[in-house]
Amino acid sequence: MKIECRNLKKNYKAKEVLQGVNLTLEKGKIYGLIGRNGAGKTMLLSILSAQNPVSSGQLLLDGEPIWENAEALSHIYFAREIITSANSNSGGLKVKEYLNMAASYLPHWDKEMAERLVKLFHLEPKQRLIKLSKGMVSMLGAVTALASKADFTFLDEPVSGLDVVAREQFYQLLLEEFTETGRTFVISTHIIEEAADIFEEVIFLHHGKIILKENTQELLEETVYVSGRAETVDAVIQGKEIYKPKTLGRSKSVLVRLQEGEILNQKEGITIQPVNLQKIFVSLCREEENV
Repeated sequence: MKIECRNLKKNYKAKEVLQGVNLTLEKGKIYGLIGRNGAGKTMLLSILSAQNPVSSGQLLLDGEPIWENAEALSHIYFAREIITSANSNSGGLKVKEYLNMAASYLPHWDKEMAERLVKLFHLEPKQRLIKLSKGMVSMLGAVTALASKADFTFLDEPVSGLDVVAREQFYQLLLEEFTETGRTFVISTHIIEEAADIFEEVIFLHHGKIILKENTQELLEETVYVSGRAETVDAVIQGKEIYKPKTLGRSKSVLVRLQEGEILNQKEGITIQPVNLQKIFVSLCREEENV
């Protein structure tokens, strides 16, 4: 089972929010969707779950269109931000009412799991959503996402407002569910390093375009940060695949993508260091800054 995006484009208020997105999501993987504010992450997830129509392009589940396809949509759930303001549709609901509503439209709903997670996260079933803290609202979203049992589950900033213990607990539960069921999870988050270890593949979205989709471990093992005297750095990285260099006076720094098993020659005047996922993302999305 897989979801395919073929040249997806989305225009909104005269702006092209998504620009020719080509993407395949396979069942049985955890993907990290990383992008700056306004990059189009939420829009992409809403389109993947048919909550928003595309302007052009194709969106398919196993070769069949997803839009207005009840069978395809039964395999997909997007746990987006729960709006709890007084004038929202859900703000006045109690926690148990919200979960009952979710159960009514999610065909694979696991009631037993939902009840167990409500107790685990110390959610009060009779509490109205408008009275919940931001962290508690995020926990409710996590409960709904996990209990949906959807083959493809999309989560937009699922740990927003959660303290470090609750975030760790959530990711552990997600990993357990993934291991047991083989569901696909796509997680959009700004807290990159905390979630990096669970991402089998990472997707970088920048200005409405996918600029990278890679196996996370391979990306980290094959990318290094080279810095030092500009002329020495240039000599070392000549002919290599590089990500946006940064020059400051006579110094230069750049991310270098190596081939499997390749090692850069260490030279006097430069430093070669391993990098984390956040550093790679920042380097790829940074505008040119030559001084």
